[in-house]
Order: sequence, then structure tokens, then C-alpha cells
Amino acid sequence: MADNDNPFPIPENETDRLRTLQSYDILDSPPEVDFDALVRLAAYTFDVPMATVGLAFCAFTAMQAGSLLVVEDLLQDPRFSQNDLVVRSPNLRFYAGAPLLDPKGYILGTIAIVDTRPRTLDEKQRGILYDLSLLVMTALENRRRSLLLTEMVLTDYLTGITNRAQFDRALQSEMAHARRTDEPFSILCMDLDEFKDINDQYGHPVGDEVLCEVARRLKNLLRTEDTLSRIGGDEFGMVLREGASTTAQAMKQRIQEAMTAPIKLKNGKQINVGLSIGMATYSSDIDSPYTLLAQSDSDLYQVKHRSGKGR
Repeated sequence: MADNDNPFPIPENETDRLRTLQSYDILDSPPEVDFDALVRLAAYTFDVPMATVGLAFCAFTAMQAGSLLVVEDLLQDPRFSQNDLVVRSPNLRFYAGAPLLDPKGYILGTIAIVDTRPRTLDEKQRGILYDLSLLVMTALENRRRSLLLTEMVLTDYLTGITNRAQFDRALQSEMAHARRTDEPFSILCMDLDEFKDINDQYGHPVGDEVLCEVARRLKNLLRTEDTLSRIGGDEFGMVLREGASTTAQAMKQRIQEAMTAPIKLKNGKQINVGLSIGMATYSSDIDSPYTLLAQSDSDLYQVKHRSGKGR
């Protein structure tokens, strides 16, 4: 709440602080029950009309080495006396904020209580506000751990792309979206040709190299809104959002072009790998995601058994 003549001071570690804050993946997220409950608890405990959990930078709190910032009368404080929120509606007069400190000591934001009348905080009340900041950080840390665990569960351990579970989730989500909007989408099911021979001839470590390189090439072709997954040992799946059959055909062509270059192994050898692709596009007569997946699998089966692989 600085005035125009007293801009927020920016600390030297601001870039690192923002990077740390982004790792919590909470900016621009919908309201969450935990934080709403803590805000209500703060407002009730201190009998104030307003309380907030803010993840924007609170410069004056940070400049106090992370201690509480208590302004008993905003109108009498030159840092805030000309602020619009003080001199105009809602005519704020009191502010107290406790920093949200992450384990590395970065200030991610504040939990603050605000009143329209001047007031004071005794030592017990200051302690309570500080304790509330610890509860907010506990909620943030738990949220981040949950997100990390979810990401681990939905990520293929070898290639780093998403796994079958995430592919199924994306497929179900796109099916629901298509039914609401009548917008088509497509899926591609891909299978490496003669991958067993690669493992038998060169060993499983080389097979893993091949899988990782194929995943890398496919990922480079992916649009932001699409999903790429490893759905089996040597099988990959792609969900193309808002992808009609022409979009899927164009993607198939790009994939085949990307796979023409041989894969260079760590031992210096090069091998050529073929990739067969099956395709299916949503239409109103498809009753479930599994029907669409079965169509793509059927198309892949036909491709694999035509004369020649990598079709």
C-alpha cells in the first residue's frame, strides 16, 4: 500500500523469490478451502472486517527482515497516508501483516488483517497472527507436496512424459469437452516396429535410449494443449485437442518425418527405428472413450500388418 511517491523497494533476491513462488503453482488458481478458512479465522479472531492471504510482494514487511508489519493508523503513517485505499473508500486505517516464509527464507506473501479504524495489537495478538502465517505456509507446503506426488504418479519414470493414467484422464476430459461443444478431437496410438529385436540385439539399456529419444522427438512436435503419453512398453499415445482428422493426419506426417533420422546411441552407433501409427477421431456416434481408443488400436493393428512397417 505504498503511495506514488514511495514505490515498493525491490530486494536483490526478487527473481529467486518469484521462481520459488511459482513452484507452488498457486498463482491465478481458483479459491481454495484451506486459505478461505484461514482468512475467516483471522477476521473472526481479531474482530476485523477484512483479512487476506496475499501472494503478491509486500515490500515493507520484507524490509523488516520478515517480522510483522503493524501500522496502527495508516492515515498517520507517511508511507501510506496518501494511498487511495486510505484516503478514499474503503478508508482503511489499520493494517497488520505477517510474512509467509518458505523453508529457504523467501517471503512468498503475507496474511494480513485490515480495519477501517485505528487500533493496536498486544504481544499475544502478534503471536497469534504469526501462528496463522505458519498455518498458511503449512497449507501451501502440503499443497505443493500433493501436486508433486500427483505429478510423479502421472509421469512415466523413464521418458519423463506422462503415463497411461494421464493419457486416460486426458482422453476422458476431451470426450466430455467434445460432447459439450461438439468440437472434434483425435487420438494417435503409436507402436515402435521390431522393438523386441532392438532389445535382443543391443540390450535393454539401448532400448531405453531409443524410447527416450522417440519420446523427445514426439514431445518436440506437441502443441501446448495436446497430451503425449507412454501407454505401454514401446507404445505411445497422443490426444489432440480440437483436432479434426485433417489435424491428426498432419501430425502423423510430422511424426513420420521426425522418425526418418537415425537414432544416435551413446556408444556411437546409429540405428533406424520405425513407428507405426493408428488414428481415430471423435464423432457423435462414439459412446465412450474406450470406443475411440479401440478404433485407434484397430487402425494401428491394420497398419502393423500391412506390407512394411512404419506406416
